[in-house]
Amino acid sequence: MKRLISLLVAVAAALPFSAPASAANINVVAGAVGRDVEFYREEFARFTAETGHTAEIVAMPSSTTDQFGQYKTWLSAQTEDIDIYQVDVIWAPQIDQHLADLKPAMGAEINDFFASIVESQTVNDRLVAVPLFTDAPVLYYRKDLLEKHGKSVPQTWAEMTRTAKEVMDAERAAGNDKIWGFVFQGNAYEGLTCDALEWIKSHDGGQIVEPDGAISVNNPNAAKALELAKSWVGGISPPGVLSYQEEEARGVWQTGNAVFMRNWPYAYGLGQGEDSAVRGKFDVTTLPHGGGKSAATLGGWNLAVSKYSKNQEAAIELVKFLTSREAQKRRALALTQLPTRPALYDDPEVAEVAPFFKGMVNTFLTAVPRPSAPTKRKYNEVSQAFWSAVHNTLSGNGSAADNLADLESKIKRIRGRSW
Repeated sequence: MKRLISLLVAVAAALPFSAPASAANINVVAGAVGRDVEFYREEFARFTAETGHTAEIVAMPSSTTDQFGQYKTWLSAQTEDIDIYQVDVIWAPQIDQHLADLKPAMGAEINDFFASIVESQTVNDRLVAVPLFTDAPVLYYRKDLLEKHGKSVPQTWAEMTRTAKEVMDAERAAGNDKIWGFVFQGNAYEGLTCDALEWIKSHDGGQIVEPDGAISVNNPNAAKALELAKSWVGGISPPGVLSYQEEEARGVWQTGNAVFMRNWPYAYGLGQGEDSAVRGKFDVTTLPHGGGKSAATLGGWNLAVSKYSKNQEAAIELVKFLTSREAQKRRALALTQLPTRPALYDDPEVAEVAPFFKGMVNTFLTAVPRPSAPTKRKYNEVSQAFWSAVHNTLSGNGSAADNLADLESKIKRIRGRSW
């Protein structure tokens, strides 16, 4: 198969070992966010030194929507050239028929992972992906600016809106004309589904589609949440936020040009880097609420092995290596990504590098799931319809109430007679 991705990096070719005759070269596809690709290369070098197998990474776009579309193309074609897929927590039920069962290889060791995450990657009693790292978003805030202007960490989205505007206005009046109050993921893609689900759920507006399959998104509380978010665009948030994904938001934040940011934990370590303008100036807290309870979308990534891989045995060996306690600890230290093994949250080295980890345990254990379970293989259509309605609202194309009414009709058509 011709290379579909130009960024293909061979690693560890010159390590001092004698490769066995049966050594395999394993192709891994993963999203390119932050230092992920560089970290994979480092881990592959360790794996090669231990096993003799080599590995290459095919770096995908940062957009999860684009990633999943490419994954489905490869899997539908039953390509043998991709061995391991890094998959989002919501993807397993949609592509399980293409993935190998990893339960026999993991054995009792799978009990060392968070049970809820393992369950999310189990379809018809088949473990189709092993949890690599889990995720739940947080609110990043400039503690130096809040202290400077005598502000408290906001508890509600309304408080965040007021605080962001007041600090932004004061800073601009003092000459800091590039600063904005709040950056988030406003592009029309899966990330906006996550952000908007948090706004709506925390306003007691439901979960788009409820666990029992009921379509709940068209309600006054959901409309109220989206109208508030609409007020941010061009107000406390730059107009360009409508095209922001995670890395664009982080770029504004890390250059010191935002008071608040909604993002995933990976941005913590990068923000504390030597080249960061906000190093030592920020902290994180749980996301605000809208009158209900704080809602953080359950995220996380897992490793799956293709049923069509020519190197399935070696690929499973690599999955076990990358999800081992030692590798997850290195990932936590290097990338501030949340481990999927509970024991690591008590590790003193991890606690020193990422002190907020300990407080995250309850956040992601009670995080709100996207409605992939009730919508099954129709989830992508539902999510796309949802993020499109939200993006239209944020862009000023119709009111939240009208867009949600249209969305309800679209989801009913997607559902048909049943999910």
